[in-house]
Amino acid sequence: MPWLVIGLWLALAAVMVPLSGKLSSVTKDRAVDALPASAESTKVAALEDGLPGGEDNTFVFVYHRASGVSDADRAAVERHYNTFAKRYPPKVAPPAGEHDEGPPAQRSKDGKAIMFALNVSTTYGDPSELIGPLRDTAKDRPAGLDLDVTGPAAIDADMDAIYDGIDVQVLLTTVVVVALLLILTYRSPVLWFVPLMAVGAAALTAMATVYLLVKGFGIVINSQNSALLTILVFGVGTDYALLLIARYREALHHHENVRVAMAHALRGAAPAIVASAATVVAGLLCLLVADLNETRGLGPIGAAGILCALVAMLTLFPAVLVVLGRRIFWPAIPRFSATVVEQKLGLWGGLGAAISRRRWVATLASLGVLGALVFGLSGNTSILREQDQFLSAPESVTGFTVLRQHFPELGGQPMTIYTRPAYQERVLNVVKDIPGVAQAIPGETRGGWVDISVFPKDAPDTAAEYDTIKRVRTAVHAVNGAEAIVGGPSAEHLDTDVTTSRDQKLVIPLVLGVILIILGLLLRAVVAPLVLMVTVIVSFAAAFGGSVFVFDTILGFKGVDYSVPLLAFMFLVALGVDYNIFLASRAREETARLGTREGMLKALSATGGVITSAGLVLAATFAVLVSLPMVMLIELGFLVAFGVLLDALLVRSVLVPALTLLIGRRIWWPSRLSRPVAGPPIARHTLADEEEPALQR
Repeated sequence: MPWLVIGLWLALAAVMVPLSGKLSSVTKDRAVDALPASAESTKVAALEDGLPGGEDNTFVFVYHRASGVSDADRAAVERHYNTFAKRYPPKVAPPAGEHDEGPPAQRSKDGKAIMFALNVSTTYGDPSELIGPLRDTAKDRPAGLDLDVTGPAAIDADMDAIYDGIDVQVLLTTVVVVALLLILTYRSPVLWFVPLMAVGAAALTAMATVYLLVKGFGIVINSQNSALLTILVFGVGTDYALLLIARYREALHHHENVRVAMAHALRGAAPAIVASAATVVAGLLCLLVADLNETRGLGPIGAAGILCALVAMLTLFPAVLVVLGRRIFWPAIPRFSATVVEQKLGLWGGLGAAISRRRWVATLASLGVLGALVFGLSGNTSILREQDQFLSAPESVTGFTVLRQHFPELGGQPMTIYTRPAYQERVLNVVKDIPGVAQAIPGETRGGWVDISVFPKDAPDTAAEYDTIKRVRTAVHAVNGAEAIVGGPSAEHLDTDVTTSRDQKLVIPLVLGVILIILGLLLRAVVAPLVLMVTVIVSFAAAFGGSVFVFDTILGFKGVDYSVPLLAFMFLVALGVDYNIFLASRAREETARLGTREGMLKALSATGGVITSAGLVLAATFAVLVSLPMVMLIELGFLVAFGVLLDALLVRSVLVPALTLLIGRRIWWPSRLSRPVAGPPIARHTLADEEEPALQR
């Protein structure tokens, strides 16, 4: 049977490995791709795609000289513009200012900068394909004349450059981190390779499965979600391996036949692993109700990854372990013994005894630490601007700073208004009088529509600029018959923020409700699930607060990315409940024999080491994201890693046992475990001490 399982996986690999390499070909990283079709900026993008010439990539060229631009500088700028106009005809929409009557370039009031905007149709290529030739052409300029190529398309190109190859980087870094942790955990020169191989097979299968889901059902996946898929599969897959190996190692002491030992290990570990996976999958699938495409897409993507990890670690992994036999544990090979060796109290048994003696102290101290961390939420939790997403600001970001310095009246990214041609003048007149608007410039008529470029005065992705966009939308919608719609990069970001806020209000309560129901069914109680959910929520708030303090005070980030709170909540609540499931299900099992107090202490002693190891591995895999040069990924990686450690080392290890001991048997209400048991406790405890420990069954 083990060889049959391995053979089936080899056959599956022959099909899935080629497909896994195609995942990057279906990723979509444009902001508008993340938005629902109902968003106004999405409608603008869809309209642009359907019009003759397609959508535009907008680049902004900012030339500047500290001593002031010269006539030679101006001639060079016009030469560059004419070259671009011939190379990418005919769609050029320069912001003709009041200082320039006809030429496309605009000179700043301080005389130190010249700028022009270049709109290049998407038919000429993506921003990442255009940015290189544009910058190379503009290198031919007078000495001392600096140039920054910025604008929405330039930012997209620089972001694409960072995401290019990110999947390979994340995969390789994760493999190295997991391998090192497994070597340190097992101190074996060979054992570490088996779980790593099985998790790698699960990851490749998950990538291929997600590729098929994207092609078959139109799920939206971006580079961010693709990286999270790898992290998630390696993290949870390694966790499952640690739990199964712990049971298998114990079973080998009591069963001479490795197949029998593995069967016992699977009977002991599989129910908790399956329940854990089911909880995470159920939580992830709640994301299907979200409106934001990238958030909704993460639901089935993450669920597919969890299921692939579950199947691989319960089939391929055990099969390989059985084939390799006991020698895979060398040099610490578990030997079969007919007698049960008395277990020592150990670190976790000692911790449980200390908690039992000082229940209130343990509870209040834990809550005190968590409460102190929550105060970190008073720091800067504002939405991170797109320009602040880069760890090291590229040219497109520094160019916006230069642009705002010399052209304060053109501080924001241009909005694009589409209206019917007959109403162009009315819409123009309305927009020009709106507070916060610097300029409104008519564009071309195509396919029954005319576009208008509107330049706001305020900096991009600020509350003031968003207020201007809202005022523009309200005003143009009031022009009857114009059918005017407002889009553009900042409008897309505004719509993303609004959609994310709506998704959070819908998804978070749904996730909590679903997980609470699953816990209730698993533990067959009401009080215990409520206690566990409260501890997980408090743990998330503490992790978020502590992380915001680090982001704001230590790292100097200028806000929190819009997607981080919901994604971190999903991972920390689902994965945090995971560890509580492992502990609580074992505690319920032991309570039936030993009573609530001894049952919880036994469960903590038996699961403490392996769950803590699993938490360290999962935290380390998410910490891989901290090595990437994107602030959003750093924030998410740090927050989830910190939250997992906080949950594994404090909440699950101290707070949950302390609360259980304080509440007593009532924590299992209304199950029969909450009712007093007839018979002297001492007799029951003595009998239990003679029974085989649950970890060894």
